[in-house]
Amino acid sequence: MRIIVTGGAGFIGSAVCRFLAGRNDCDILNVDKLTYAADLCGLEAVSEQGNYRFRKVDICNKGAIEKLFADFRPTAVMHLAAESHVDRSIDGPAAFIQTNIVGTFTLLEVARAYFEGLTRSEQNAFRFHHVSTDEVYGALGDEGYFTEETAYAPSSPYSASKASSDHLVYAWYQTYGLPVLISNCSNNFGPYQFPEKLIPLMTIKALQGEKLPIYGKGLNIRDWLHVDDHAEALFTILTRGRVGEKYNIGGCNEIRNLDLVRTVFETVSQLKQSDARVAFEDVVEFVEDRPGHDWRYAIDPSKMRDELGWSPKYSFETGLRQTVRWYVDHQSWWEPFIKRQNALDRSGLGVEVRDD
Repeated sequence: MRIIVTGGAGFIGSAVCRFLAGRNDCDILNVDKLTYAADLCGLEAVSEQGNYRFRKVDICNKGAIEKLFADFRPTAVMHLAAESHVDRSIDGPAAFIQTNIVGTFTLLEVARAYFEGLTRSEQNAFRFHHVSTDEVYGALGDEGYFTEETAYAPSSPYSASKASSDHLVYAWYQTYGLPVLISNCSNNFGPYQFPEKLIPLMTIKALQGEKLPIYGKGLNIRDWLHVDDHAEALFTILTRGRVGEKYNIGGCNEIRNLDLVRTVFETVSQLKQSDARVAFEDVVEFVEDRPGHDWRYAIDPSKMRDELGWSPKYSFETGLRQTVRWYVDHQSWWEPFIKRQNALDRSGLGVEVRDD
């Protein structure tokens, strides 16, 4: 398979590239604009492999994308390129509209023209896999789960932009016959996640002895999925999923934000082996809740399990400890991001980053 991975320098995209590069039946072209959250360090282990290559290209640049398709001749596209941080979408939605909606439209149009020029056998093999989020469904109450039939009810500019892109992808399947697949995942975590996200941010703040800010009372609930499990699930969908179908990918690990941050704090304290005894209650800081903060996300992944035979390998406890240890051991990776963010905050250009 010759696979174009858009957003392959992002957190999930780099995990997908590492997974694919470890297979001898895949050639990968990583296409990424290299925005603030992109990082090629997570790809150093595969950067010299013969089945991996990288191109710095904006998915909104139609001419550049057309050239990549013509030169690389993909048999599949895994579309992960997106602006993905809710807080940033509230403060500056324009970038989310441009990348997540216009970028997806541009990619679909290039893929459609390319697909129409393929032979019948090549068309039968081609797939366009659009990777999305469970946030398109809005919020759940205390009970129930998101399924593939759940109606869309996005609450933030980010989730609205992803919902829009989902609809575009399905429309290109219904209208033009482009063979698409759509997946919607729960919150991801793991090594190399940009420090604005909840788990790495709380880990780093705990390591630095800072306050741990939590929105509201910290009672909002999220379902957590290890990024390596997600990468495997995406490949399973790409190779075994039914064209025109969507698949929800969840870790079955529901936890309140407050309890998650407490667990991160306690894990950091154990790994640091410090003699200082600091109580969680002394460092947690409850801050004003953000607008449109969804109450609970939880995915029913039974379609993935029953139809495709996939289930997550990581338990939440094992995955979280592995992740926290990675940040403890890789200060040289995350420290430059923190220094850059602090500089932006001092200049008044920063964005507060403390949510899932």
